[in-house]
Amino acid sequence: MELSERERAYLAGHHSAAMATLREDGGPHVVRVGVAVVDGRIWSSGTQARVRTRHLRRDPRATLFVFDDRFGGLSLDSTVTILEGPDVPEDSYRLFETMQRGMQPGPRPGMLFWEGTERTREEFLRIMVEERRLIYQFEVHHTYGLF
Repeated sequence: MELSERERAYLAGHHSAAMATLREDGGPHVVRVGVAVVDGRIWSSGTQARVRTRHLRRDPRATLFVFDDRFGGLSLDSTVTILEGPDVPEDSYRLFETMQRGMQPGPRPGMLFWEGTERTREEFLRIMVEERRLIYQFEVHHTYGLF
């Protein structure tokens, strides 16, 4: 499904979201995540050990609720592809660079915030490898909300 201009604009300006995956019994599992559009794709970060990763490996359906601080929100019913492998640290850098663009105060040039601390590119990439990071890529099937 192609997102509308309005939906793309909302996603470009809002990176806070809740992600709902499905437990084995069909019940929802909801966590707060950050999201961004990178190269036209909606991405979020995770790790190999996350509960949501285990859920998505069994059932790739998930809903994102991207929200703002004024009661607005956009829901995205999606199928998730888990991106893994040697490109993930660099892709994670691009994801977090996109999410942190325009932050006030933002990180200094060439730096990214990680766990409240500015990190160099090299430090950030090393951390991504150590944490066994992966990226969730969302293929959107249906959107709805007031935003």
